[in-house]
Amino acid sequence: RIVAGMGALPGAWPWIVSIQDPRKTGTGHTCGGSLISPQWVLTAAHCFLQARNVTMWRVLIGATQLSHLGPEAQVRHIKRLLAHQETSPPDRGVELQGAAGCSFLAVLPAQGPSDVLQEAKVRLLDIQLVNSSRWYAGTIHTHNLCAGYPRGGMDTCQGDSGGPLVCKDNSASYFWLVGVTSWGKGCARAKRPGVYTSTQHFYNWILLQMG
Repeated sequence: RIVAGMGALPGAWPWIVSIQDPRKTGTGHTCGGSLISPQWVLTAAHCFLQARNVTMWRVLIGATQLSHLGPEAQVRHIKRLLAHQETSPPDRGVELQGAAGCSFLAVLPAQGPSDVLQEAKVRLLDIQLVNSSRWYAGTIHTHNLCAGYPRGGMDTCQGDSGGPLVCKDNSASYFWLVGVTSWGKGCARAKRPGVYTSTQHFYNWILLQMG
């Protein structure tokens, strides 16, 4: 769930998916993800650390509300799972190209009473600031992006892992997928922004896996 987000309009984010474990009660929603080609979904590897029989898991595509699927929603099953071999990648400088011309949004499938897809406008925060002693105290790597607000109040939260951090190109009508929701300390707390994995850092690996 996104804290202080707003419900998305039907059809606004047709490429966002809900990854669902059929063993869980309710909708089975476990993680979010992004459809990056007709065959491939990009999500967070840690969503599957305890997974068994992953081919039984569902991928719900194009739904705005998990409990009331519209005619545009599609359900698929996972055929294959590919995880990057480096759980802790080596530090490399990652500069997000074109960030100055972007408006950033976190968009996630929601759980709970409303279970409507949520979106929230967030700010990309400086890694050096986030790594300072009163923030995350050096635990953020250079393959990470951090987004939110210094005072908190709006953030990704439990169940959001794997969902996208997107950048709306202010000079065009499309979005860039710049991050995958990874972790955070608490939800919407001051000096504890959401932590994302940079897609730019793993761009070549992603292209290689997609063939």
